[in-house]
Formats: sequence, C-alpha cells, structure tokens
Amino acid sequence: MNTKLLFTIATGCVLGATQVSAQATDCATTASIAYEHAKVKNYEAAEEPLWKVRKECPTYSLATYQFGEKLLKDKMKKASDAQKSAIAKDIIALEKERFQYFPAKTKIGDLHSDIGQLMFDHKIGTKDAQFAEFHKAYTEDKKNFTGAKKLYTYFSLFVDLHDEGKKELQEVFDLYDDITEKIEEEESKRAQIISEFTEKEESGTALSSKEKRKLKNAGINLAAFSKVKAGINQKLGVRADCSNLIPLYTSQFDAKKEDIKWIKSASRRMYAKECTDDPLFFKLVESQHKLEPSAKTAYYLGILAKKDNKTSVALKYFNQSAEMEEKASDKAKVYFRIGEVLKKQGSKGKARTYYRKALKYKPSLGTAYLRIASMIASSANSCGTDVFSKRAVYWLAENYARRAGKVDPSLKSTASKTAANYKAKAPSKTDIFNNPGVTSVAIGCWIGETVKVPKL
Repeated sequence: MNTKLLFTIATGCVLGATQVSAQATDCATTASIAYEHAKVKNYEAAEEPLWKVRKECPTYSLATYQFGEKLLKDKMKKASDAQKSAIAKDIIALEKERFQYFPAKTKIGDLHSDIGQLMFDHKIGTKDAQFAEFHKAYTEDKKNFTGAKKLYTYFSLFVDLHDEGKKELQEVFDLYDDITEKIEEEESKRAQIISEFTEKEESGTALSSKEKRKLKNAGINLAAFSKVKAGINQKLGVRADCSNLIPLYTSQFDAKKEDIKWIKSASRRMYAKECTDDPLFFKLVESQHKLEPSAKTAYYLGILAKKDNKTSVALKYFNQSAEMEEKASDKAKVYFRIGEVLKKQGSKGKARTYYRKALKYKPSLGTAYLRIASMIASSANSCGTDVFSKRAVYWLAENYARRAGKVDPSLKSTASKTAANYKAKAPSKTDIFNNPGVTSVAIGCWIGETVKVPKL
C-alpha cells in the first residue's frame, strides 16, 4: 500500500473521530442547557434544546424522556380542550421512544397502562385499541400496573366490550376477581404503612419529615384504591346479581362439575353475592369438597353449619379454613368471621384475638378495629376500678375507632362519628385536672391494655 493511500485513510479516521467527538460534545452541551432549564420548570426555554437532543442524540440520556414528559404534561395543564388530544399523542410518541432507546429502564406495566389511559382520556383510537394497551400492561407486567384510576379504566373497558358482545360474562367475572385481588394487595401495602406510623405516633415518637410524607401519600393512595374498588363493584352492577349468576352457573354445572377451577370461582362468587340459599350453592360446595378439600370448602361448610345453628361445628370448619388458607386477604376474612361468631357469643377476649389475626393478614380491614372498639366501649363499667378508670376505657375505644378510618378511607365518616361518641364519654378536662400525676390508665379484665391520658 503506497504512502499516499495510507495518509488518506489515516486522515479520514482522524476526521471521523473528530466529528464523533464534536457530536458528543454538542449533545452534552445542548442536553446540559435543556436539563438545567427543565430542572427549574422553565419549560419554554427547555423545549428547543430538549427536542434537539431527542432528535439528534436519542440515546444520550434517559433524562431527555423524563424531562420531556414533564414538559408535555405541563403543556397539557395549560392547553385548551381542543389542543389536549394532540399533546396526548406527543406524550405517547415520547413514551414509545423511551422504550425504544431505554427498554431496560422502562416498565411495560407503566408504559402501556399510561398509553391506554391517555388514549381513553382523550378519545384516541377505538375502544378495542384502548383496551389492548391496558391488557398488554396487565398480562405482561401486572406488578407495575399499579395506578388506581388505570385499573378502573381497564375493567370498565372490559365490561363495555362485554356489553357489546365481544367478551363473555364469565370473563368479566374472572377479571373482576383478579383486579379486586390486585387492589386489595395494593391497599394492604398502604394500610401497613399507615398502621406502623400511626402506632409510632401514638407511642409518643415523632415522625420524621420523610415518614410524614410516606404516611400522607399512603393515605392518599389508599383513598384512591378504596374509591376504585367501589367503582368497580358499581360497574359490575347487576351483571353479577343472583338473577344472572344462578342461571349461568346452572347451565354450566353438568359440563364443568369436574373442573375445579370453575367450581371454585362459581361457589366463591355465589357466596359473595349471597346466593347461598339456592340449591346450586350446596351442589357447588359438595363438588368442590369432593374434588379438592381446601380452605374454601372448609369455609363454605362452616357457613352451612352456621346457618343450621351448629356454632361449634362452624367454628371447627372456620379454623380449619384459616389454617389451610394461603391467600392473606382470604385468611383475614375467615379470622374476621370467627371473631364475629365469638363476639356474638360474648367471648370478647377471644373475639379480639381473631380480629387482630384478621388485621395481621389484611391491615386495611378497618371494620375489625371498629369491632374491637365496640367491645372495649361496652366493657367500660366492668373493666375499671373507679369512675375515672371506667371512663378512661372510652379513650382506648376512641383510639381503635380512629385507626379504622385511617386504614380504610371508606369508613372515615363512620369511624370519626364513633370516635367522637366515645370521646364524649371519656373523662373531661376537669376530670383530668382533678387527677394530677395520672399520665396513663391500666385497664384490667379481658382488655388488659394501658391507655395514655390526653394532655390538657
């Protein structure tokens, strides 16, 4: 190879490297300008350099897409209704580009549920296309499909497609069960945070600013999931009433009586909708117990025994069910029912034990706190040694009632009124003043707890 050719190749390599280096420098400079403006929410100044980086250096940094989304959402807030659809399409395009260039840092559940919600909110595409985005997110990455509003929209679209004859009623029931379970899992996570921080506060330990934010966010999210769960039930509506369930399952029974999955679903739904007086329910339970004795069969047999006033037999089945049950929310349901039976019998201490077991497996079960509060309040006269200590029992009842509203937003009004009622029966400020030095009261009998005296 002659010297001139070698020189030409070498020169080309140097120039190429120089151009690459210059482009990299230009990307970094432009990105720096864009990001600095975006960090202080000066999106008008950030827009031109940000979109330049997006076009010319799409793989430069994930921050391009993160700031880009914030910029477009800011535009959306300020836009007229006529402009919002176009901006929504821009956000969708941006999110798809993010996945194209940063797939490892983009969650399928987030991506497609976000796209589906944008399409639904701004009437982009057909109902089938909107549903397809949610369905992809839910079936491929349910863990990261967590938005309360998005879960509702997904189910709502599914029901609408059923009403149009595109989905079977049984499919609607199956998705309802699955989404309800998903929501309860998300609720339990938030309720656990609330329960832990509430107990910390009640013990007299101040929360850090970070803990306060976590507590506040948990409350907001829990309220959102509570509303969505109610909305999903309302959307399902009469489609799941006994008048629809009984003929549907009756027509399917002979063909599916050996299908344990179908038997479980049918018996669970008939119980949930209180269709238990129909002979079909007994047939379903018998078939399930024959095919696969389980926590559910023991639970249903307990229900049937309770209906026949065979309380001891019912409790035996319920305890078997709780021991066998693996799903936390269902285990909580069984323990709560045992608590209800024992409470009715007057066994308050034992009932509380089972209500607490229920709360262990489902921290958002606020009704259990209300039941404990009620039993404590009803024992005021028998669990105190003098007038002050007897009335102090109501402080403890108040504390339990308030917890109910914190872990279950749907009970907030009831819990607040109940707590106020107990507070009114507790020692007054004058009573506290006349008992100086008393900072806490040990409550005896079955309660066995200590309650702090409120500060004047």
